[in-house]
Formats: sequence, C-alpha cells, structure tokens
Amino acid sequence: MGRSRALTLKAMVPNAITAAALCSGLTGIRFAIGENWGAAVVAIILAGLLDGIDGRIARALKAQSRFGAELDSLADSLSFGTAPAIIIYLWSLSAEPRLGWFAALAFAICCALRLARFNAQIDVKEQPHKSLGFLTGVPAPLGAGLAFAPFYLWMATGLEELRHPLLVGVWLVAVALLMISSMATPGWTSLRPRRGIRLEIIALAGLLFAALLVEPWWTLSAICVGYLLLLPYTLLRYSRIKRRS
Repeated sequence: MGRSRALTLKAMVPNAITAAALCSGLTGIRFAIGENWGAAVVAIILAGLLDGIDGRIARALKAQSRFGAELDSLADSLSFGTAPAIIIYLWSLSAEPRLGWFAALAFAICCALRLARFNAQIDVKEQPHKSLGFLTGVPAPLGAGLAFAPFYLWMATGLEELRHPLLVGVWLVAVALLMISSMATPGWTSLRPRRGIRLEIIALAGLLFAALLVEPWWTLSAICVGYLLLLPYTLLRYSRIKRRS
C-alpha cells in the first residue's frame, strides 16, 4: 500500500488562510454572545476578505486540491451561513423567538444548499452562467454581507425600528432566497469596465476604502444598495450576451 504524500508548505498556505477565515467567522458568534455587535459583524466581514483571497492564492501557487475545495465550502457554510444567522438572531430575531429562529434557520440552510450546489457542479462542463463569466445566485460571502444591511443602517442611524424582528426576518429570508436562486449574478470576469474609465475606477476604489475608514456603516449600506441595483442590470446583460452567443 502506497503512502500518501505530505502536504508541501506551498499547498498549506491557502488552506491556512481558509482556516483563519473559519476562525474569524466563528469568533463573530463569541462577540455576539457578549453583545459586541460591531465586532461580531466586522469578524464576518474579515472572514469574507480572507475567503476572497485563499482561492486566488491557491491558483497563483498552483496549489489547488480537492481537500482545499471541501475545506473552503465547509468554512463558508459556517462563516457565512451559521455564524451570521446566529448573530442576527441574537441581535434582533430573539425578540420573536419562534418566527425569528425559523428565519435564521432558513438563511443557514439556504447557504448550505448553495454551497452544496456549487460543489456538485464543479465537474459539470455545461454551466451557462459560468461559461459567460457570471455566477448563479448570490455568493455566500456577499449573502452574509447583504444579510447585515439592517444592522449597518441601525448602526449608522440609531433607529430602533431597523432592529424590528419582523423587518429583519423578512429581509433575511429574502437574501436566503437570492443565494439559492438560479438567476445570473455578477462575477469578476463579467465586470469589464471600458479602457477610458479604468483610472477613474481605481480612484473610486481608493475613495471607497477611505469611506470605509471614516463612515464604515454608511459605506457598507451603500455597497449593499449598489450590489442590489447591479442585479437587474446583470440579468439584462446576461440575456443580451446569451442571445448573441
């Protein structure tokens, strides 16, 4: 019987980043238990940033593996499904424990279903959305970010109405449905700005980062609104590209 090869350091780097993202997401639950809501949400956002770079580092190092893909999906399910559901439940939905818990469960389950669908399609050659540079449904990290939209506005304005469990529960279920939907959503390869405005986009990215430092909650709210406005445009663009192809 042959011995399995030990993982090289190069192959361990992206997996270590994935583990760090998982720890960040789960630590958000700890902050929420202590009612440190801002730190809890920042922990989930940090997990999303780490999740955004682990795959790119794996491809850059040519260290992709089935193990890494499975670990990434498990970490995503916990960091962007389970952890946000618990944090939002503790922050708002616990005021209506029965209906609130079902909304939290719906979000966590839909996140897991989305990731399961993604894994099942890894080896499928015919993927209409992917072949044209689009994604199917809202990705799990973005879904977690959108789920916290009422929290961003609550932090920015202080309005207690934004914490109402009915409002938050309906919003959470709506985001959950967007994650498991079959609609085309923006992917990095589908976003191709014209050459004439690329410097302006770089400048805008710098200003956006500065805005996150100065007014984080208003900026995160604006990012959520911008992404939601981008969805109908993406559907229109996808239908046009599909007709041409």
